[in-house]
Amino acid sequence: MNHPITARAHTNIALTKYWGKKNEQLIIPNNSSISLTLDEFYTDTTVQFIDELSNDVIYLNDKLLSDNNKIIKFMDIVREKAGISTFAEIHSYNHVPTSAGLASSASGFAALAAAASKAAGLDLNEIELSRLARLGSGSATRSIYGGFAKWKKGNDDKTSYAVSVQDPVKMDIRMIAIVLNNSPKKISSREGMKISVETSPYYESWIKQTNDDLKTVENAIKDNNFTILGKTAELNSMRMHSLTLSSDPSYLYLNNDSLTVIHAVKNLRKNGIECYFTMDAGPNVKIICQSNNVSSIVKKISNLFNNNQIKVSKPGSKVKYL
Repeated sequence: MNHPITARAHTNIALTKYWGKKNEQLIIPNNSSISLTLDEFYTDTTVQFIDELSNDVIYLNDKLLSDNNKIIKFMDIVREKAGISTFAEIHSYNHVPTSAGLASSASGFAALAAAASKAAGLDLNEIELSRLARLGSGSATRSIYGGFAKWKKGNDDKTSYAVSVQDPVKMDIRMIAIVLNNSPKKISSREGMKISVETSPYYESWIKQTNDDLKTVENAIKDNNFTILGKTAELNSMRMHSLTLSSDPSYLYLNNDSLTVIHAVKNLRKNGIECYFTMDAGPNVKIICQSNNVSSIVKKISNLFNNNQIKVSKPGSKVKYL
């Protein structure tokens, strides 16, 4: 202990979404989900426990955080597991826009879980790391793994964790992220989920349908069927966003630029270029495609948005220590 440990974790984008929790405190979801980890977006986090500190000191992108209760609470969990009381200095670098629907919390808490647990003297396996990361951010449970990963909803802290579905990825798959807005969203995922669970009249139908979608995507991965995977991911995403519109009060993560990308994807498909879209809780759209169509899609999208807004990702790797 007392040596700095650095870990890198990549973001993941859910191909079938989770939306809503059965346990807010433990972040136990109402449905399982499946995702693809991306190489383009990641977080590097260094943690060092220092005897002289009287509280945790946390830097994000070299800026001292004042609003850090969520991270302190997470570090308290690590301390409790390790049987220590020492505070830590944390330096985290997000190579992904924060709180903009690009899974920054997934890579952030996966990297923090890995670095903090090892720095505290714990030697956790991947499932244990996944369970720990979940206590910071639900989707972080999947960012412990590379390639395709599945978060098994479980019923309690012990049974809710992610597992690897396929890594390395055999399918020819790419994801093009269109960064439409870097700003933190007005309604957080947690707040949005709570509203939908409590008020959307379609919520139970969503749970049933997304369970079916997950099985379809799992089979598509096993059968190397890109078309079925893409179609199902696109439908599942729109079904999730329909919950936000049917909630009371209704709310919306999409904006006009999101719709522009959606129409562009549909036009590309109509013209014989196979691609699909997916969106999480934010306006940014991810386009799912194969390697041979990347240049055509980027060319089309670059007519609508700046090149620096377009990020092409391959499947990413599991959490690692640097």
